[in-house]
Amino acid sequence: MLKQFLNLKLSQKLSPQQIQLMKLIQLPTQAFEQRLLEEMNENPALEGGDDQEETYEKDEFDNNEDYDEYEDNDSIDSGDINIDEYLSNDETPDYKTQANNYSDDDEERESPLSAPVSFHQDLINQLNTFILTDDQRDIAEFLVGSIDDMGYIRRTIQDIVDDMAFTQGIYTDEKTVEKILHIVHELEPSGVGARDLQECLLLQLKHKTPTESVALAISIIQDQFEAFTKKHYDKLILKFSVSREQLKNGIDEIERLNPKPGGAFTGSNKMTEHVVPDFAIKIVDNELELTLNGRNAPELHVSKDYQDMMKTYKDSKDKSNAQKDAVQFIKQKLDSAKWFIDAIKQRQETLYVTMNAIMHFQQEYFLDGDEANLKPMILKDIADMIGLDISTVSRVANSKYVDTPYGTKLIKEFFSEAMTNDQGEEVSTIEIKNILQTVIAEEDKSKPLPDDQLADILKEKGYPIARRTIAKYREQLDIPVARMRKKM
Repeated sequence: MLKQFLNLKLSQKLSPQQIQLMKLIQLPTQAFEQRLLEEMNENPALEGGDDQEETYEKDEFDNNEDYDEYEDNDSIDSGDINIDEYLSNDETPDYKTQANNYSDDDEERESPLSAPVSFHQDLINQLNTFILTDDQRDIAEFLVGSIDDMGYIRRTIQDIVDDMAFTQGIYTDEKTVEKILHIVHELEPSGVGARDLQECLLLQLKHKTPTESVALAISIIQDQFEAFTKKHYDKLILKFSVSREQLKNGIDEIERLNPKPGGAFTGSNKMTEHVVPDFAIKIVDNELELTLNGRNAPELHVSKDYQDMMKTYKDSKDKSNAQKDAVQFIKQKLDSAKWFIDAIKQRQETLYVTMNAIMHFQQEYFLDGDEANLKPMILKDIADMIGLDISTVSRVANSKYVDTPYGTKLIKEFFSEAMTNDQGEEVSTIEIKNILQTVIAEEDKSKPLPDDQLADILKEKGYPIARRTIAKYREQLDIPVARMRKKM
């Protein structure tokens, strides 16, 4: 039996232009410059630098130009095109941004900084140093793609063989994949591509210079891994007939290894590339001063040549079909150029307004640099202050850096949840993590503190935190469990 139902559904769809704007907002300075170059290469109606015929300058956030929205229609009626609209000086601005939005010494502030590099891309780049056939390279790249963020392959070889056949059309066998996996195991960081912790540690040990201590460490991991993980040191001494000092040297070799080789890309020891701060905060007469890197404010204008072509079409008495086709193309390029100029202005304003709100929200911290003065701050706090969507604030915070008197910081690191201490005051989780890190650093390494004891210590310091929360913060700080922190 068929039934008809009437359903009302409320949904919001972003236009292609809105999506493009969101993507522009997300880009940091260097990526934005690359995107700008691509747009200028694709659209000859968009030009950079000064337009010599324009003598006026626009204010940084002056948005009085009434640009037409560029709609990528399949067809355009040439008879409906208002040529004058594209010949007006108001429609072809020389877009500039003044010093209250960016600093005259931007170049002086650009310095090499730490920023994450794609873990998997780095591994793919290393594969290029090996001589492989096309089939071998396909398998190797698939294996690299199967490596998780911690550096492990958590799948069986048979699953990988099947997956390659179904999703990539690559037909091979387990023996061939195992052979290529040995090549992946040669990549850096050492231990990457392991299928479990034991294999990960063995791979790292076998890459070390052979010594008596390394040989003992290999034997321990290879033959007595369970006894090692349970810290049964007396059993290991008897098993290998070594002194306590010899065992200690072997254990030291193991403890210097990295149980999460991929974590170097997501933890504190990141692979780095050169980036440029997107903002700078200075203290002038005890007041905070924010500037946006001038490279985010390029000088753009619509091509005069394209304006002249439109004028030629307007003045022409005999408008052929070829001319009409040409003017359709020109209109599309002019609309696109004007939209892009306006989008850059919107991007610039969004970046500045968002960072300005963050600066004022965290004013105490930016004035003295004491992380204890960082207030709990979530995306909604800033979004409510400036009237923007939370997702927009997130796009600004996730990929941008700010140069401060206390170093260059990733903006998203200023955001944290709130927690109430025993005085009923809201404190930032950043402060709590710093205290936890200090407590662990000062513990007796022969008897490291388990999470429940860490919770008790922080409670004594005025921060009542559950054990599971301690475990979560410890993981975020990339600190192993107590058993793995134990020293002989």
